[in-house]
Amino acid sequence: MCSGGFAKCLGISLLPLAIVCVLCNILLFFPDGEIVESEHISKQVWYFGGILGSGVLMIFPALVFLGLKNNDCCGCCGNESCGKRFAMLSSILFAAVGVLGAGYSVIVSAVAINQGPLCLFNSPSNGTIWGYPFSDGNYLSNKSLWNTCQEPKNVVHWNLALFAVLLAMGLIQIALCAVQVVNGLLGALCGDCCGCCGGDDGAM
Repeated sequence: MCSGGFAKCLGISLLPLAIVCVLCNILLFFPDGEIVESEHISKQVWYFGGILGSGVLMIFPALVFLGLKNNDCCGCCGNESCGKRFAMLSSILFAAVGVLGAGYSVIVSAVAINQGPLCLFNSPSNGTIWGYPFSDGNYLSNKSLWNTCQEPKNVVHWNLALFAVLLAMGLIQIALCAVQVVNGLLGALCGDCCGCCGGDDGAM
């Protein structure tokens, strides 16, 4: 498959992943599907890892990858393939932006999963308070601790599931953008189709 066509496949794959990440981040503002006060939402939700990192920042590389297949740049110095090679090389920069955005989302999600959600719980020393009752992921292997959170209802299940999806989607996005880095290098070196390298070189 030509490098431009392969990049288009990567772009098509990144778009739905970005949409899923944005939706997951939005849903995190409504624990168990209910509206709660803003100060009762976990701080990691406000970092917008899914909306900004794996969402908005991922749209740019996805659109660039989609356009590489139909790149009809007039080239440079009379050589049409030169423009296509430059386009493939520049796609590496956008792939790097995608890696940074998805990486940000992955870090935020990992921290959120490890810390656990903000909720109303009964503290032995301070009574019933809003805070983070879990620490260092100690609740992940012990579901009996999940009942520690009294409000919002099912907030542990809600946050864990959505942040886990964000974490997984972010890792997939990083992998796809990393693949485009390699694909972009090959496209820049060999032209749009590596099987046509000889033809490109002959034209030069």
